[in-house]
Amino acid sequence: MHGFLASSIGVTCAAALALPLTPPAAAAVPPPAPAAAPAASAEASAEASVSGSTRSLPLRPLARDRAAGPAEQGVTRRDVPPFSLVGVVWDDPDSALHGSAQVRVRDTGTGAWSDWQDLDTHNADHGADPGTTERGSDRVRGATAPLWVGDSDGVELRVRADDDDPWWGLPEGLRLELVDPGLGATREEEAAATGQATPEPATYAQAKPHIGPRPGIVTRRGWGADEGLREKGFKYTKKVKAAFVHHSATGNNYTCAQAPSVIRGIYRYHVRSMGWRDIGYNFLVDKCGKIYEGRAGGVAKPVLGAHTLGFNSDSMGIAVLGTYSTKKPSAKAVKGVARLAAWKLGLYGMNPRGKTYLKSGGGNLYRKGKNVRLNVISGHRDGFNTSCPGAQLYKKLGTARSTAAKYQGR
Repeated sequence: MHGFLASSIGVTCAAALALPLTPPAAAAVPPPAPAAAPAASAEASAEASVSGSTRSLPLRPLARDRAAGPAEQGVTRRDVPPFSLVGVVWDDPDSALHGSAQVRVRDTGTGAWSDWQDLDTHNADHGADPGTTERGSDRVRGATAPLWVGDSDGVELRVRADDDDPWWGLPEGLRLELVDPGLGATREEEAAATGQATPEPATYAQAKPHIGPRPGIVTRRGWGADEGLREKGFKYTKKVKAAFVHHSATGNNYTCAQAPSVIRGIYRYHVRSMGWRDIGYNFLVDKCGKIYEGRAGGVAKPVLGAHTLGFNSDSMGIAVLGTYSTKKPSAKAVKGVARLAAWKLGLYGMNPRGKTYLKSGGGNLYRKGKNVRLNVISGHRDGFNTSCPGAQLYKKLGTARSTAAKYQGR
């Protein structure tokens, strides 16, 4: 587990967009490479379905030799089938990518190339707990956080090892993942599904006081989840004693109408590219405050997620779509987190303003088996040495706690 145990306080859990770098002059850019080869070729593979597809492109060395500087691999500029979300994966989930990964894409509508955008190379703080079946699957891979880039049909990627790392520091099996989230549900289906989800057991409402009103929740059918992607069956923990708030790593360049597509992209990336059994988060909230069902198993039930490595048991993960390291989250998004927490935590008798104890499953902050006192509404950074959910969203957790408590009538 060297990769994530070695993470430092500077590790981030979301793929924040970097300040744009100046692209090279047009004369210096090589002509576009031929379109990516079909799925059966060695250069690329794709799996098509009505709900989208994933295309993998192996990275190739970009520097000729070690004298040219640190190891650099990438994908040269080329035409590819349409996609909207990107990320980089590698073979060993316990290996870290010590370096930088940058991508630029061509807009399908305008034909214009974007500036270079950073992918977060430190994504080990998400995932199933050590020692669990999901973590131990031979399908699980290391990965950057995904980045939403919108409708694109051209791509270029460069991955560079840190200057103080030897050239062999890059993990093995680096591949660029291009995710097409597909069309998903129609607007009519999504509207019809809003607020529909597995009803909570009546015993909770009868036995527990201070349950906030149930908010509208867009079901998995509502955002167009392809249920054939995930593993069959469901995994549960005992209860929900805490909520960990995250930002999604996908950037802020999405509209609220695009949120279902962003979620489908994250879902496909988590399952097909990273090898998880389902999307990692239990719930997601967009910038307009709309709440979405995440991992399958019933929105009122204690579904075991893969969101806060070491603290997935007896908790739930709420991801706010976007990157909030420097950008402030919308008031609607914070209110959405509060409304969801007031209801779901209330089902299990938890006070959003309170504290609770969770047993660590192992991580870079707390040893396995340690009982840790945490806020009932915590940020990801409270359970793992990371900057997630971003400084600006983390600052708003106090507001989320007090607002959720008011919804519970406290």
